[in-house]
Amino acid sequence: MVVLIKNTFKNLWFRDLQEEAIHINDAAVRVRAGILLIIPIYMVFTLISVVYGPHWVVAENTIAMDTFETNWEDQIVYQVEATRRVYDYSFQTKLLIYALFEMLLSLSIIGSRFSPTILLSSFLTLGKDPVWKPLGPKRCAWLMGASFISVCIVFFNPDAVASWVNSLLGTSIPVDENYVPSWLALNLVWICLLFMWLEAIIGYCAGCKLYAILAHAGLVNRHCEACDNIDWDEIKRKKQTKLDKKNKT
Repeated sequence: MVVLIKNTFKNLWFRDLQEEAIHINDAAVRVRAGILLIIPIYMVFTLISVVYGPHWVVAENTIAMDTFETNWEDQIVYQVEATRRVYDYSFQTKLLIYALFEMLLSLSIIGSRFSPTILLSSFLTLGKDPVWKPLGPKRCAWLMGASFISVCIVFFNPDAVASWVNSLLGTSIPVDENYVPSWLALNLVWICLLFMWLEAIIGYCAGCKLYAILAHAGLVNRHCEACDNIDWDEIKRKKQTKLDKKNKT
């Protein structure tokens, strides 16, 4: 047991750091996805409140007074004391920045040693039979997650991002506009939640599938064993068979 603990501290979820094609324990990857799944779940509730929640808050103990007027839909207009809802995204921003660092740290072997979730998931799978998978496709999945998170960070902090870009590049981007529509941020969080759930629960890696397509198209230099073993001719034949059956009916 002591040897297993030492090896876990030394190799984390990697099979052998000296081999040319690095492999990682997919069981630990799934555990880590389950741990990080709480972040998109929280963001979904936050964005639902932002997109579909009320934008005005009626003050307590306020008396609604009839103005004896109606709107275009013949609804009676009442006068109340209300304040516009103000959102504070400081906690959400910190949480997203942490998630972004988790995605970026896992891209490199050295960076993985600074990831608390990688260390935790490696120990949670200690003693279980490892499932070795190539690192390349997983990196593609984490890059997808990092891009989704970056868009959400811009959505929550459009003024800060615009000010940072202006100071860095000397531009004059308006700081009072949100350049990321709310529907895009919400849909990205739903997609991220779905992908992480698929990874954690049933072991389906959407980023790995994308990597396989890129490898088949020759857009990535390093092919993985799983990607090379995909029978694209068989997939094409099955699709053609389905089309033939559909045309006959």
